[in-house]
Parts: sequence; C-alpha cells; structure tokens
Amino acid sequence: MEVLVQKFGGTSVASYEKMKEVCKIIEAHKEKYKNIAVVVSAMGRKGAPYATDTLISMCTNINDRPTKRELDMIMSCGEIISGTILATMLDSMGIPATFLTGTQAGIITTKAFSNAKIKKINPKKIQRELADGKVVIIAGFQGGTEDGEITTLGRGGSDTSAVAIGKALGSDLVQIYTDVDGIMTADPRIEPDAKVLKYADYDEVFQMAENGAKVIHPRAVELAKNADIILQIKNTYNPNYEGTKIGPANVLKDVYEDSSKVKFMSAVAHKDKIAQVKVIATEDIFSRILNEMEDRHINMDMINFLTEKKAFALDVSNLDEVENILKQHDVEYEIKPDCAKVTLIGNKVTETPGVIAKIMRALNAENITLLQSSDSYNSLSCLVDEKDMVTTVHVIHNAFSA
Repeated sequence: MEVLVQKFGGTSVASYEKMKEVCKIIEAHKEKYKNIAVVVSAMGRKGAPYATDTLISMCTNINDRPTKRELDMIMSCGEIISGTILATMLDSMGIPATFLTGTQAGIITTKAFSNAKIKKINPKKIQRELADGKVVIIAGFQGGTEDGEITTLGRGGSDTSAVAIGKALGSDLVQIYTDVDGIMTADPRIEPDAKVLKYADYDEVFQMAENGAKVIHPRAVELAKNADIILQIKNTYNPNYEGTKIGPANVLKDVYEDSSKVKFMSAVAHKDKIAQVKVIATEDIFSRILNEMEDRHINMDMINFLTEKKAFALDVSNLDEVENILKQHDVEYEIKPDCAKVTLIGNKVTETPGVIAKIMRALNAENITLLQSSDSYNSLSCLVDEKDMVTTVHVIHNAFSA
C-alpha cells in the first residue's frame, strides 16, 4: 500500500479559512495518491485559543507547578480539536475522512510525560481506514503508554509523529507543510538575501535544526534518515512551489563529484540566549563538575579544553544551576551571559582550506570579536556577543553565498 504522509503545522490549521486551503491541498493530492495520512498540530500559535501554549496556561494560571501528566492530558486536546475539525471539513467536501488520536493510531510511547519517545507504532487501524477509502487525519505530538496513559512528545513532536507514521506505513515521502517556501539559507527576518534551498541532505538539515533553524525538528530529521524517507518542506499558502527536499547526500553524487558545481554554503543558522563559561580547574575536579552537569541533564556546547582552562557554551536557562555547581567546587570561573552562536553549515566545511580565515576577515571588517569557535565535518560555529549576532549572520552569509 503506497501512502503519502502530509503534516500541517499550527499556522496551517489556525482557522477555518486556513483549513480550507489545507483541504484543497489534500484534494489535489488525492488525484495522484489513493492513500493519504495527514498529521496535524494544534490550531495556531501562542495566543490562539486552542494553541498548545494557551492550553498549558489554563493549568499554570491556577497552579504554578502542575504535574506533567495533567499537562499532557490538556496539551493533547489541541490536536484533537484541529484534527476533528479538519476531518469534518473534508467530509463536507465529499472527501471521506476520519480522525484518530495518537493512541488510536497505534503510537506507543515511553512514560516520560511531556517528552515521551515513540517505542513502536501499530499501524493496523490506520491501514484499515485507508483501505476503506478514507483520508486518515492523525493527532501529531501525542501517543500513549502501554498501560493507557496519554503522553506528548515534546517540542517539534508533530514533525516526529509524521515521520514515525511514514516509517510505520512504509512511505517513501513525508511532506511537511508550514508558512514558508522551504528551508532557507538564513532566517529571512534577519538576512534579506536568504534563498530557498531546493535540496539539502539529512546531516546538513540536522545541523541547521540543532543550531537554531526552526523549520523542522532534529528528531524528525534523524528518524527520516534512519528510515530512508524523503522529506519535503512546502508552503501551505504557495502549494505549487516545489519547496525543499531533504534526503541522502548520494542523491546528488554526480554534483558532489564535480567540485565546480558544488555550492559550498548550505545555510547560516543562529541561536541567541547563550552563555559562555570559562573554568580554571584540574582534570579531576573538572571531571566531577561534568558528572554533576550530566546528572542534571545540562548540555554543553562548543567545548574547548586546554590543560587547565576550559571553555564551553550553554543555554542561559541552565546558567544558575551551573554556577551553583562551580561554587560548590570552589573553582575560579568567568561567565559571559549575553552571547549568541552563529553557525556556517555546508559541504565538507572542515576539509576546505581557509574557511576560518575567511570568517575572521569578515568579522574583523565589522569589528566583531570571535569569542570561541567549534567545528564538525559540515559545520563551523562562532560564539559572538549577542548584540553582534545579526551582523555576524549577514557577513558570514555574504562571504559564502557568492
């Protein structure tokens, strides 16, 4: 059974009028695909009456610390509302449709409320409904434990739901519909010369998502890679535009082998609200500090270790906790809270001579201080003052987009 899986985000199902556009897209694809499964997010974003954040506030307004179990119960309602309305709307157009919650769709998860992981999917109910000729609408972001508890998958969970369902149904393609034309070379709100990428490989997109790009969640990209599923990022309001396809690098093998055709830069991503921490400590004491951070699930980034002096970056939300750990170990440390990370993502970054020199020249021309850097096979990250973030995105994008 060939099945197309489509996922529509919160902005795509934010109102009846926008849902009508979604219905038109589904109807158009019914001409090519007999079987379509559709994963939906909650209606709208923060401030909308049925958005996830609004539902959360209904609990937090009466209790500062509601249990994660109860939060999962109320958060799951957002996708149930949007999915039920969309199925009803399709029926009204003469397109048979049915709605399934995550649990009804066979999504079994761990019991980690608010951040559950999918253990397995039993797709039999989805397949039965598809065999009956229906479009199957499925609540994203949620599932259930083996003992019947409702769980949610954490931020970006609807993307993960869509890819996991695609894997369970044996789909080759999962379309992710949002409110932009595809993955861009930079955030267009910051970089006016940003362009839509026609194609990107899994690893590049994973790096983009990990380093601040918000088009698709990294868990979904990783799952798609493992399942060999092509992802296509498309715009609900410009559905005829091809968008961005995400797949294995070997699809572009002929291009990669001809270096004259390779466009070095894929994208420039950015992330603010980063703090830099410098610590002077012996290896033994620093190992204990690292162990305590690991026990508290605090992630470090951009790690530079010298013999005694260590430097790393982390999200400012973890800063108070890390500072308490450092004080307990009575080590000398320095914290710079107002930082941002700007990351160049591209083909064989670390294998290409002169990349860091080109970045340094671009930053020096704008009197921007590079506080720290780190690299991987296909990315190079620069830590700068938060006030210099936008300019850093500009100069790196301009330096490598030619």
